[in-house]
Parts: sequence; structure tokens; C-alpha cells
Amino acid sequence: MLTTTKSEEAFNRAKEVIPGGVDSPVRAFKSVGGTPIFIKDAKGAYLNDIDGNKYIDFVQSWGPLIFGHCDKDIETAVIDATKKGLSFGAPTEVETELASEICSMFDSMDKVRFVSSGTEAVMSAIRLARGFTKRDDIVKFEGCYHGHSDSLLVQAGSGAVTFGTPSSPGVPADLTKHTLLAKYNDIESVKKCFENSSDISCIIIEPIAGNMGLVPADEEFLKALREICDANSALLIFDEVMSGFRASLKGAQGISSVKPDIVTLGKVIGGGMPVGAFGARGEIMDELSPDGPIYQAGTLSGNPIAMNAGLASLKKLKSSPKLYEELEKKAKKLMAGFKDVAVSANIPLQVDVRGSMFGFYFNDNGVKNFDDALTSDTDRFAIFHQKMLQNGVYFACSQFETGFISTAISDEMIDEVIEIAQKVFKEL
Repeated sequence: MLTTTKSEEAFNRAKEVIPGGVDSPVRAFKSVGGTPIFIKDAKGAYLNDIDGNKYIDFVQSWGPLIFGHCDKDIETAVIDATKKGLSFGAPTEVETELASEICSMFDSMDKVRFVSSGTEAVMSAIRLARGFTKRDDIVKFEGCYHGHSDSLLVQAGSGAVTFGTPSSPGVPADLTKHTLLAKYNDIESVKKCFENSSDISCIIIEPIAGNMGLVPADEEFLKALREICDANSALLIFDEVMSGFRASLKGAQGISSVKPDIVTLGKVIGGGMPVGAFGARGEIMDELSPDGPIYQAGTLSGNPIAMNAGLASLKKLKSSPKLYEELEKKAKKLMAGFKDVAVSANIPLQVDVRGSMFGFYFNDNGVKNFDDALTSDTDRFAIFHQKMLQNGVYFACSQFETGFISTAISDEMIDEVIEIAQKVFKEL
């Protein structure tokens, strides 16, 4: 049994000066119970907490650490950049170099602008879409998370399709009334949105949803979204903050034939540093200030430390063409192992994999949208999470999050985790 006394004490101290004791709500372990583990340091595939416990890490800072913790090349790039200055608030050549690398990988992208977070990237992309089309409404999908900006913190009403209402105090209804909600992988619900409004600027979607668990969009669904956008002169935004460079070198666009108008990115392009980006074809991006009238700015945008970390990460990815095959093979091995031990324990489990991303649900049926995800047994997941943690395995602390494989995770580690899961499933 793990001892977590120091983490418990640290959490209590944190709650005195930080709301809920955490700087991002999911870290509080509310949905899985127990005390959040406070991390001391990490290396490769492992996290070490302040109590001296060691965990195989399948969160990897929620995605960006594709080469694991403290990768030597990224670490060196960060240290070298730090010696030259932490921030200048002025242009650097590394911004252009990283932008060129990113644009070269996405056919739909001529130019890209860097920001400091995924939330900021999506917020800016939506403003760009509204300014470009001169329309106010947007369509988003239940279960897709695009950050905490006001327009996107909405919940469904009583109807199958509705204008959104605020899902958080502090969000004005006058803002969210411009957000229409549709059901993921359900094109009829999207069509109803366009029937309800002639003022739709864009559809925004996670083409590989990672915030209701891992739920990939069907290819035919994405094609239908492209068609409906073209027919209505609306823009299609792919939110690839999570899936970009994770599902493949080109994210979802390396798997799907559908090209979006605007792409939002983050996570991997910072190599673990805070960063986000959004990009599109030239005629759209040229509407941004200072070339165009649509304003967007950020003092720390293009931070040289983050840019160097991201550049080192992307160069490593490009130099290893078989890397994604290897990561997907490991992810499939882990999920197949989980499925096998679940079946042997007579526990229903649904699994899925996209590149280095994986997800599993305690559910009798397949998951295609948020309604399906909500039928999962979250109580069973909470117990599973606690027991795996006690055995040194660190999964995301919610049924509705995605797991990640890093290059630091070996086949032997996966065998070990499956063996632990077998024991835990029997206890469940």
C-alpha cells in the first residue's frame, strides 16, 4: 500500500492559498476520489511523488511529452535557450523556423500564429472565423472541450439541438446564445443547427475527441461537415490541440482526407512548455492584425523557450517516420491486454486507439458521442483508478480523458501494467 502522507499535507496547504488546492480542476481527483499526488520530479516514463512513490505515467502532462519526461534533446534546447534570455517581447528567428516546420506538415495551413495556450488558440480561431465570415454564430459538439473561453462553456438545453446556455457562472447568456450545440457523429443534428440560424460562421470540432474519453469522428461524418460548411460559406475548424502530432505526424489530417479551414494546435509543439497556435490558408490569416482588422495579441506569444522546445520535439518526430507505428502498436497492445483481462473478469470494457492516444470505458456498448460516454460506469472507473495508482500506474484522473503512450514506455512496462490490471479487474 502506497503512503501518501506528504501529498495529503501538501494538498491541505495548497487549499489554503489556491482554490480547491489546484490550478486546473481535474487535478483535484474529485471524480476518482482520494488525494492528488504531488509530483517531485519525473524521468522517462516515470513520475516520482513527494512521498517517494514511483508511477508509470500514461498522462505525460496530458499529451505533450511524446518522448517522455526530461528528454535529453528537448532539455538541451530549453537550457541553451534559457541562457540567452527567458522572454523578449520581440520577434526571434526560432518563431519563423517552428512556424515553417508546422506549415510544411499541414496542407490546409499557409500561415500560423503562436499563442500561450490551447484555450487562447481556440478563442482566437473563433474570432478569426467570425471576422472573416462576418457572422456571429458557431456550432460546437456536446462532449468536445475547446478551453474555458466564454463562448465555449455551454451546456445543452432540453432539445436535441439548441442554442447554448452558460455552463458556468460568470459566463453571460448573451455570449453563449451564439453557440449552437450538436451531437458528435450525428450529421442530422448539425443540419438542424443550420436550419435554426443563417448566421453561422464556423463549425468547431475535435476530429479525434479527447475530452469525453477517446472518441474519433467517423470519416463520413467529417466529410459531411466539410460539405455543409462549403454549402453555407462557413468555416470548418479542427481543434487539434490534443491530437495534433499525437494521432499522427499530421494529427487527424494524417488519418482523414478532410481538410479544415482553420487548425488549432498546442501540447506537442511546446515540448512540455505552455504554448498554442492556430493556422489557416493565407487569405484567412491575412485578416489578422497587423495586416488585417481582426485583433489578436499576446506579450508572451512565441516565447523563445517554448519555441525552442517545440522545434526540438518536431524535428525528432520528423526524423523518426516509424515512430507513430511503434507508439500505436504499444497503445494497441495495452488496450488489447485490458480488453482480455476485462473479458476474463466478466467486466464490460470498450477500448479505442489512435496513434499514441488510447481510451477505455467501463461500458457495455461502443461510444460514439457524449451521451454514450455518460452511460459509462464512472464509479467503477474511480475504483480502478485508485487501485492502479496504489500499484504504481498513473492514469488520467477521469473516465472522460485520454491516455498517452510515450517513447519511454517499453513493451515490458506494458506487460507489467496489464498484469497489474488483471489483478485489479478481478478485485472489481
